[in-house]
Amino acid sequence: MATNTTGTGWDTGALDLDAYAERIGYRGPLRPDLETFTALHRHHIANVPFENLDIMLGTGPGVALADIAAKIVHHRRGGYCYEMNLLFAAALDRIGVPVRRQLIRIGDPLEHARPRSHLVALVELDGRTWLGDVGFGSGAAEPLPVDRAAVSEQGGWTYRVTEPLADGDRRVQELRAGQWETMYTLIPDATYPVDVALANESTSTSPSSPFTRRPVVVKRGPETELRLLGRTLAETDRDRRDTSREIADDQYAATLAERFGLELTEQEAKRVTAAIPPEPETTG
Repeated sequence: MATNTTGTGWDTGALDLDAYAERIGYRGPLRPDLETFTALHRHHIANVPFENLDIMLGTGPGVALADIAAKIVHHRRGGYCYEMNLLFAAALDRIGVPVRRQLIRIGDPLEHARPRSHLVALVELDGRTWLGDVGFGSGAAEPLPVDRAAVSEQGGWTYRVTEPLADGDRRVQELRAGQWETMYTLIPDATYPVDVALANESTSTSPSSPFTRRPVVVKRGPETELRLLGRTLAETDRDRRDTSREIADDQYAATLAERFGLELTEQEAKRVTAAIPPEPETTG
């Protein structure tokens, strides 16, 4: 399978590959092989948090690669799936890894149908198809082989890819508290830049999108996952045990910096917290 180049509309030439490697803390060789692909995936997950703060600030995000690189690489912010996986796929393209961008469905459409709203990178290496996803927030730290049914263990997290179900598509699932939960469904439809632009517009503006309702910041490590949802900071271990606390508005910027490595000005943090809807009142 041929790699995507600037001629396909993905504009990979807008990425400074060395600056991207420095941003994610990767100092190894840049070769078109499985070892490099895996290392870049792992370093990106470890060093660039998932976040939707630009939506809460009312400033985007956009999906032009130059804008994504400026935000994540040069201003050292995070991003959500379109930004993160477009950036990651561009880096893979630049080093010659065969990659295609693919919009897929969150969850299982046989249980609850959702639109194609999540972007991943599918890679062909060593005779296998691999799923690269640095933009799910609570996803796998390393690529998953998805061309056949398999179970993968990564640190404290366990994943599996199913055989094709009734609709012919495979599910990617995570073992959570002893139960397999579907993260997303792989579908074969081709994806073009215009598809990603439309999906991003809907996800970043629709009142029904989970990312327009409250701040979502996630960073998953080998054994724990850290999440800031609205004002609630929660840490979850691999057995799905939570510890959580509420973050005061005047501590929001400091929490983002200290726990996630994200720098907002105090004024930006005030705009984010002002956009958080009030908790519903309880009676009784």
